[in-house]
Amino acid sequence: MATTELPVISKAPSSSDPAIYQEYESKWATLPEDAEGWLQRARDVAAVLAVDAAAREKANKSPRAEVALLKHSGLLKVLGPKKYGGGEQPWSVGYKAIREVAKGDGSIGMLLGYHLLWSRTADVVGNEEQADRFQKLIIENNYYVGGAVNPRDSDLKITYDDEKITYNGFKNFTTGAAVSDLIVLEGAVDGRPPEEHIFAIVPTAQAGIVFSYNWDNIGLRLTESGAAKIENVSAPWADALGWDAATKKPDPAVLGIAFPSLLLPSIQLVFTNFYLGIAFGALDFAKNYTITHTRPWPYGGDPKPSATDEFHILSIYGNFFAHLRAAEALADHAGAEADRVYGAYGGGGLARRAELTPRERGDWAEWVASAKVVATDTGLRVTAGVFEVTGARSTTSKVGLDRFWRDLRTHTLHDPVAYKNRELGRYVLLGEVPAPTWYT
Repeated sequence: MATTELPVISKAPSSSDPAIYQEYESKWATLPEDAEGWLQRARDVAAVLAVDAAAREKANKSPRAEVALLKHSGLLKVLGPKKYGGGEQPWSVGYKAIREVAKGDGSIGMLLGYHLLWSRTADVVGNEEQADRFQKLIIENNYYVGGAVNPRDSDLKITYDDEKITYNGFKNFTTGAAVSDLIVLEGAVDGRPPEEHIFAIVPTAQAGIVFSYNWDNIGLRLTESGAAKIENVSAPWADALGWDAATKKPDPAVLGIAFPSLLLPSIQLVFTNFYLGIAFGALDFAKNYTITHTRPWPYGGDPKPSATDEFHILSIYGNFFAHLRAAEALADHAGAEADRVYGAYGGGGLARRAELTPRERGDWAEWVASAKVVATDTGLRVTAGVFEVTGARSTTSKVGLDRFWRDLRTHTLHDPVAYKNRELGRYVLLGEVPAPTWYT
């Protein structure tokens, strides 16, 4: 079915002012040295964001200040190679950092997550020269990377000549792209077999990339996830990730193997971790509200002096906490599996990449699917259920407790979790691993 293009607006809406967070550029001038240091930095960012998260969400300004804060924190570099100034941490640390930031502000946790995925695109689908070159570009310049890849829309159309490839088309969703320095494009080559797609990373600030600035959804309001029109945006053949610039064909040693399809479970685990961060953030916010504002119920026949003495309140908090701990443990296991898979096959050159089997790739994808199912189910239950333990006054707009549910509900519709359940059912009953798609 054809996608209806939305109006394209050439002028951006009001943006948050990067100067708001200027003090953190010097405060966080030194990068953390180990995994715990990086996670503490993520907690520090969350604490800054949490102070006025509800007010910023209502204002719905383009999150340029918030991206500046991520840059000041160094978190954009957490996965990057040390030789270019990155943290060189494994994926598991990146996933946990996403989770921590999302506890303070789900939108900014999502922006960090998408950046970490898109900033590693060349490492997964490109050749070794491309991977190294783009890591140098991104890390040394502390660039934020967005994407215009939404698979539910028609592919961007790629035309080409001897020197370059050129993209044209429209995407309804381009998370973070409007506030990015670089943008990942993906399209199908005109006149070639439909499976011949090309990823490229190009500068965002150019006339051919026009954003609609139409993201005004109920949740994740500071993610700039609106539409964009791509008109005659070119990249040299040398930047066509995984393609041979001389032959103008996909390099089978790069793209003809299972390894590039790791990009899909990688982003699904990004989703899982900011879901968990949002849910933990809701529980913590509700806890503080219950302790300071919730009144005990006087008509139950056994009145308590404090809401924190109420049996049903203690029971609900305990149950939510137990289920979130279980979901977190599952997500951490999936993250450890990411480290194992990338560690075993991602650092030994193209020959080592080719050793990754579809079965091993699929086994990891099903750990990710399991984590996403549990995080979705538990997160929605917690973010909606916290109102039962905070009371009627917690529904006022100024409290802002509703933002957690709205954030989680918005993104959990990204791809229906029912299909993850079915996928896991076939894995359990029939021993099947899913064929790689844009969502598996």
